[in-house]
Amino acid sequence: MNVQQASFDKPAANDDQLLIDRGSLFLQRTAAVAAAAAAEAEEVDRVARFPKAAIDAAREHKLLGMLIPVEFGGFGASIHDVTEVCYTLGRACASSAMIFAMHQTKVACLVRHGSGSRYHEDLMRRVAAQQLLLASSTTEGQNGGNIRASAAAVEHGGSTISLTRNATVISYGAEADGIVTIARRADDAAASDQVLLAVTKDHYTLTRGQGWETLGMRGTCSSGFELKINGPAEMIFAEAYEKVHAQTMTPVAHFCWSSVWAGIAAAAVERAQRFIRKAARGAGGQMPPGAAHYTAAKMSLTRLRAMVASHLDLYATHEYDERALTSLDFQSAINLLKVQASELAVETVTHAMRACGLAGYRNDGEFSISRHLRDALSAPLMINNDRILSNIATASLMSGVPTTLRD
Repeated sequence: MNVQQASFDKPAANDDQLLIDRGSLFLQRTAAVAAAAAAEAEEVDRVARFPKAAIDAAREHKLLGMLIPVEFGGFGASIHDVTEVCYTLGRACASSAMIFAMHQTKVACLVRHGSGSRYHEDLMRRVAAQQLLLASSTTEGQNGGNIRASAAAVEHGGSTISLTRNATVISYGAEADGIVTIARRADDAAASDQVLLAVTKDHYTLTRGQGWETLGMRGTCSSGFELKINGPAEMIFAEAYEKVHAQTMTPVAHFCWSSVWAGIAAAAVERAQRFIRKAARGAGGQMPPGAAHYTAAKMSLTRLRAMVASHLDLYATHEYDERALTSLDFQSAINLLKVQASELAVETVTHAMRACGLAGYRNDGEFSISRHLRDALSAPLMINNDRILSNIATASLMSGVPTTLRD
């Protein structure tokens, strides 16, 4: 198949063949992007720079617009397609993968909640045609990552609006072509009465504040900014953010993030496997001391992948069932996925490092797992796991304990 010319809008003999063609196309394009990401991963981490080659490759292969429906110029990809890309990129470069994951989460909100709005449909066409990169601005001021409460409010002036946000973190904000952000609906609105806005670069300015000198995920360039927006009122989504948050923002973010973390873990396990094989060959087949940790790493990676896959299937089954998506059981499950996946990723990478011993602990050499561990350690802190567990405690108490093995 010609990677550059392949398209999904050609008729297929049947739905199964279309899925096969689509999967093949994404595999080829993703492999090319992953190769570009892997080639610059060490430098991206070392100097904490934006992974330009990887994102340029994603643009070249039209993956930034893969979720956009075919009628708006995209590939109409599924959540399964997107998370496979996240996993593959996670194995190559965690920062590139996380940027891709955050971008696709914003695109998913645009696709699901922007239909029927001329402004948002035009933006979908631009994302597909121009491969625009969308950043996210949800963390604000001193709210500690509580994205269900906003301080800044939209100011309305007839057909135009303005907004000034103290955005403590905007990942790859300086490199993005647009920003999706949240705010209070109006000056007299409650902190939880929020709206979502999709803004292109011609309608906002960024003034850099706090820098980004971190342990891992250094290439995400998640600096703080003062974000000032001035533009048409149509930038605001018609649906309340509360609905967007429950149906799309949270589940898609947690699926994409978890897939990235699983990819990081897989890369670490692969290095550990190569180390154990090399050590065993050198010892005439005798396993090195770290072999037990390799087995533990392989087991926890299996659990991590199975967990993400099962939740993806659950979401796909109920993707357009608003009642199911907003249920206490589903919201608890999708939040616990984030908690469990992030902890398992750290556990897996730690076992992989111990399998390699000093060779894994080193910052150099073919078996170094330093970068993978530093990147994975960000996972429990992205929307802090303690905050999530505290927030869903009440919902967990209201949900019954299963009486059978299978519901």
